[in-house]
Amino acid sequence: MKKIVLASNNPGKLAELQAMLVPLKLELVSQAELGIPEAEEPFRTFVENALAKARHASALSGLPALADDAGLCVDAFGGLPGVDTAFYATQFGYAKGDDNNVRALLEQMAGLTQPTQRRAALVSTLVAVRSADDPEPLIASGRVSGEIALAPVGSNGFGFDPVMFIPEFGQTFAQLPVSVKNANSHRGNASRQMMALMRERWL
Repeated sequence: MKKIVLASNNPGKLAELQAMLVPLKLELVSQAELGIPEAEEPFRTFVENALAKARHASALSGLPALADDAGLCVDAFGGLPGVDTAFYATQFGYAKGDDNNVRALLEQMAGLTQPTQRRAALVSTLVAVRSADDPEPLIASGRVSGEIALAPVGSNGFGFDPVMFIPEFGQTFAQLPVSVKNANSHRGNASRQMMALMRERWL
């Protein structure tokens, strides 16, 4: 197995995962390069949506597939936006996009000023399948807890990185060097688990 399709059209995810999977000598190609449309994501959990995306990409490409479903889980909102993270801004009349997601989140949390009220986690669930009918998908999950900053800080990363303040670093994810962020992020944690699973079961 040399080539694997990433069931995402998100360039940020592609870049992060390509860098993380270098040690396995696997070529990660985006589904967009293969003309594969995005899958439906009708489920309410990260793992179900990631599995649906992986099976969809594998069925249409004939290749093994890797999918990532990730999102922000805010304690004050009962874990939401969760699987709706990418479309969060649209609930409040904004166009879909990272900057608008951040703006909408800060507006919704405006009255919550104590660090304990602003607790949140970034979650990444990776699912890999050898084929669309693989009965034993590989599943890895990473989670990083922090607090939502009062304003965006930093220019690295994407998504909610500028407002995801990580207490152990005293900075947001967007302030950290990319290599440090990737080593400590939710996606980084999930990727390390996934690489170990691929080595053990596939390679």
